[in-house]
Amino acid sequence: MKLIDSSGPAANNAFTTSVATACALAPEMKYILGIDVGSTVIRCHVYDKAAVLKGFSSKQIEALHPQPGWVELDPESLWTQFTDVIKEAVQVAGLKMNQISALGLSTQRATFITWNKKTGKPFHNFISWQDVRAANLVKSWNRSFLMKAVHGISSLLHFFTRINKLLLARSFSFTTQHVSLRLVWVLQHLSEVEQAAKDDNCCFGTVDTWLLYKLTKGAVYATDYSNASTTAFFDPFKLQWSDLFSKLLSIPISLFPPIEDTSHIFGLVDTEIFGVPIAIAALAADQQAAMFGQCCFDTGDIKLTMGTGTFWDINTGNNIHVSKKGLYPLVGWKIGNEITYLAEGNASDTGNAIKWIQGLELFDNVEETSQMAHSLVNSGGVCFVPSFSGLQIPVNDPYACTSFMGITPTTTKKHLVRAVLESIAFRNKQLYDTITTELSIPAMSIRADGGVSKNSFVMQITSDLINKSINKPDSTDMSCLGAAFLAGLAIGYWTDKEQLKTFRQTDIVFKPQREPKEYEPAMSNWIKAVYRSLSWYSQASQ
Repeated sequence: MKLIDSSGPAANNAFTTSVATACALAPEMKYILGIDVGSTVIRCHVYDKAAVLKGFSSKQIEALHPQPGWVELDPESLWTQFTDVIKEAVQVAGLKMNQISALGLSTQRATFITWNKKTGKPFHNFISWQDVRAANLVKSWNRSFLMKAVHGISSLLHFFTRINKLLLARSFSFTTQHVSLRLVWVLQHLSEVEQAAKDDNCCFGTVDTWLLYKLTKGAVYATDYSNASTTAFFDPFKLQWSDLFSKLLSIPISLFPPIEDTSHIFGLVDTEIFGVPIAIAALAADQQAAMFGQCCFDTGDIKLTMGTGTFWDINTGNNIHVSKKGLYPLVGWKIGNEITYLAEGNASDTGNAIKWIQGLELFDNVEETSQMAHSLVNSGGVCFVPSFSGLQIPVNDPYACTSFMGITPTTTKKHLVRAVLESIAFRNKQLYDTITTELSIPAMSIRADGGVSKNSFVMQITSDLINKSINKPDSTDMSCLGAAFLAGLAIGYWTDKEQLKTFRQTDIVFKPQREPKEYEPAMSNWIKAVYRSLSWYSQASQ
C-alpha cells in the first residue's frame, strides 16, 4: 500500500493547481457536496453556486455498546452508509456524479480507529468521543505525581517567563473525550495494536482520516488542523503533533497522519467508488465546520450547536486562548497563511437526552416537547441532570450520573419533559458564563444550529438566561454547509469569505423576554441536583 504524504510541496502544489483548474473550468461541474458524519446521523447536501440546497440524503448511525460506558461504531457499516448517502443525495438532486465539482467532509471529532498499514484492515471498531472506558486512566493520570510535577514546573516557569504555552501546560487535565488516553487504553489492552505500533505497521485516524483513506483506496493518509487540534495530542503553538504528550504517554508520533490545511485538495476519490474522480477539497471537524458554515469569521463571534451534545465556540482570531477553567483551545480552520483559533466549552448529552426520554414514550414526536414545556408554569420542582457521558466544564466529573430529582406523586410526564429541556438551557447558561467571564473578547453575534435549536422552549430560555439575542439560520445543518464552503474555496468555486456571508439566511432571532433573575430559583435547585449526582459511579463501584 502506498500512502501519499500530501505535504510534499512541489508535487502537491502542481497537483492542487491542476485539480482546481479542472474543477473550475469544466462547465458541466456545477455543484458541491457537503457531507457531515455526526454522532447519530450521516448527511450529504448538494449545493449550487448560490449555496442553495438542491438535494440531500441522510442515514442514522447505529452506535454499539459492548459494555457499559463503551460507545463504538462499526467502520465497515459506517463506510457503506457514507457512500450510500452520497449516491442518494446526488440522485435526489437529479444530477449525475460527473456534475459534482468537489466534496467537503465534516466529521465527529475525537472518534478514532487504528488499522494495519499493510492490509488496511481495522484492528478494532471506532471508539467514540462519548466512550468513557478510559475514565479510570483519566482519574489516575490527573492525580498522578507526574502530572502534578508538570503542573508545578510549568507554573514556576510561567511565573518567570509569562509564556502562554506554559500556562496551558499548567492548567491542562485529561478528560475522557480526549483521544490521548483512550488511545493509551487501546495500546494497553489490544496487544495486536501495541505490536503493530512497535513494528511501524499501525495507522491511526479520526473519522476524517479513515474516510479519506477509504475514498482514495489507501492512497492518501492525512488529517487537517481542525481535527488534529481536538485530539489532545496536538501542539497549537507549533501547529504539529505534541512532542510533550508523545513522551509523556509513550505514544510514537510516527503513529499519526500528516496534517494539512482545512481547505485543501487532499486527493481524488477513486473512480471505482462513484464512477468518476471527485476532488476531496476539505476536511473539517464538525463544530469547526458548523462555525464556518455560520460565517462566524470575526473575533468574538459565537456559535452554539445543540445536536447530540452542546458546543459553545468563540472565535479568538489568531490568538490561542489559554483557559483556567477548562475551555479547550482549537484550530477553527487553516486556509493558506490564515489560521483562526477557537475556544470551546461543551456538554455531551443534549439531543441524546431528548431521544432517551422519547424512548420512555413520554411523547410521540420531538416537536411536541416545546409545547408540553410551555404548557406549564414550571417543572414542579423536578430537576434532570444530563450525564450519560459524565459532566464536562465547569463541573468536570466523568463519574456523574444521569438522574431525575424532586419527583412527587403529582409529577406528570409534562413536568419530566420540561425538566429535561430546562437542563439543556441551564447547561447553556453555565457554558456561556464560563466563556464570557474568562475571555476578554467581547461577545459579538451568537448563532445557533443543530437539531435541538429547533426547540423554541430551549432557545427562548437560553436567550433569557444569557440576556442576549440568538440568531438561528433557516437550516440547522451548518456542518454540511461549512464543509461545502471550505471545499468550494479550495477549488475556486467561490471567491472568498465575503461572498459566503451573502448566502447566509436567518430563520428567526430569539430575543430576551424575561429577566435572568426570574430563573434563579429553578437553576439554583438544578445546580443542587447536579452536585448530588457527582461521583456516583465511583462510589457505586466501591
